[in-house]
Amino acid sequence: MHPTEQAAIPTRVIGLISGTSVDGIDAALVEISGTELDLKVELLVGETYPYPGEIRERILAVCAGEAISMAELAELDDAIAFAFAQAAQNIQIGHQPAKLIGSHGQTVFHRPPGDWGLGTRDWGLGKKNSLGYSLQIGRGALIAHLTGITTISNFRVADIAIGGHGAPLVPRVDAYLLSHPQEGRCVQNLGGIGNVAYIPPRRDDWLAKIRGWDTGPANSLLDLAVQHLTAGAQSYDESGKWAASGTPCYPLVEQWLNQDYFHLPPPKSTGRELFGVAYLHECLKDAEPYQLSPADLLATLTELTVASIAHSYQTFLPQMPQRVLLCGGGSRNLYLKQRLQLLLPSVPVLTTDEVGLNADFKEAIAFAVLAYWRQLGIPGNLPAATGAPCEVLLGEIHQK
Repeated sequence: MHPTEQAAIPTRVIGLISGTSVDGIDAALVEISGTELDLKVELLVGETYPYPGEIRERILAVCAGEAISMAELAELDDAIAFAFAQAAQNIQIGHQPAKLIGSHGQTVFHRPPGDWGLGTRDWGLGKKNSLGYSLQIGRGALIAHLTGITTISNFRVADIAIGGHGAPLVPRVDAYLLSHPQEGRCVQNLGGIGNVAYIPPRRDDWLAKIRGWDTGPANSLLDLAVQHLTAGAQSYDESGKWAASGTPCYPLVEQWLNQDYFHLPPPKSTGRELFGVAYLHECLKDAEPYQLSPADLLATLTELTVASIAHSYQTFLPQMPQRVLLCGGGSRNLYLKQRLQLLLPSVPVLTTDEVGLNADFKEAIAFAVLAYWRQLGIPGNLPAATGAPCEVLLGEIHQK
């Protein structure tokens, strides 16, 4: 069957992802039809399945740079695959079964391309290797075996192999689901790390003008701070209520905005390797002279997130958007949303819910779409966002 004919028949797909916040596995069961401009996605059900506590703690430790043996890595890889497979099985209860799974897996390490002091050793190849590297575990072959559903995984590696960052991968999906004929939009994901897709009005050569990059820290840094301030009793600040009771320390925000990453031009990507536990402790040390209350500290870290987003737009966009659409867990942080709106006074800041795409499960939906495209032979990356020299098929196919 020709891909266009195949795309005319709705396909039931499961998208699975656990992001840098390691909150749990977001699962979305969707029906997809069309290809690109005619792409249609209906969310049938979305659910977040928390990791067992021991697995989450292990993932966070590995992400923080804790040494791990290959045997332990294999065990964690299997445990995550089992958890993802269980999520895929649970999300289908009461629904017709899916034909395909797109599993992003769990990122435990991400190194951007270029000379970052890592990955530039000469391995006898005649030149230094400056390719990026990104590791997502929770192997797709095991998920396919456990669920009996063809599974596509390892979405980032093909883009990275040709010189891209392998991130962000959702701008192409955003372009076809959230573009507007007259309105330029920024789709701002607020996961553990923030990332943006700038989508110009849908006319002329609009696809070539799309841009995307990681803006910097979002939920992961705030969550780490809450865990530190409560000695582990709380894992996050619900709706940003705690931060909202504090006052940002603007000199600290200005100091932190001098960090090199914020001034590096796109395409660029980052993760917990830069904005993780060590970075939080640097922030805490910087804050000591100011004698901030816990609420003030959280307000200041929130201000760093929104200031880095606003700075990113003002510095690197060809023009400011006419609308900002938030998604991801941070879109539910009302204080963060309010602060971002204050820094972008002329641009309405909404959520993707308000234009018909579920903000909580948009990333899971995106990986369902990327899997669907892979099966149809449609490239999934956007070179202007990842820095890759060309479009490529994303994901490795594991038959059931």
